[in-house]
Amino acid sequence: MTHAWLDKVKWDAAGLVPVIAQESGSNDVVMFAWMNREALQQTLALRRAVYWSRSRQRLWFKGEESGHVQRVHEVRLDCDADVVLLKIEQVGGIACHTGRHSCFFQKFEGDADTGDWVSVEPVLKDPEHIYK
Repeated sequence: MTHAWLDKVKWDAAGLVPVIAQESGSNDVVMFAWMNREALQQTLALRRAVYWSRSRQRLWFKGEESGHVQRVHEVRLDCDADVVLLKIEQVGGIACHTGRHSCFFQKFEGDADTGDWVSVEPVLKDPEHIYK
């Protein structure tokens, strides 16, 4: 079955589009990932986040190992049609493989010459207890 709506997305040379996962309610950006056509189609069919894992070269159902599934409430496409935004419910409150709520837990503090990245979110669950 051809989905004309998939043709409206501007896929990159590798057939991927960047995806931002934003938590409904809090509006926290919890992660960034990639999707191919099949991942986006599956995400909309299942209302569950499905990404393309570039390292594994396969579909990655978010939470398949950790149980930290993302239920998809809304899917948006940006003005240039080259970035997808998922409004999600993060099951278990942990999106990051480090056991934190968000993958964006490192904040730059200081100035450009002497500053550094500082972890500003706590580990909610030790990754060794998440991944068997």
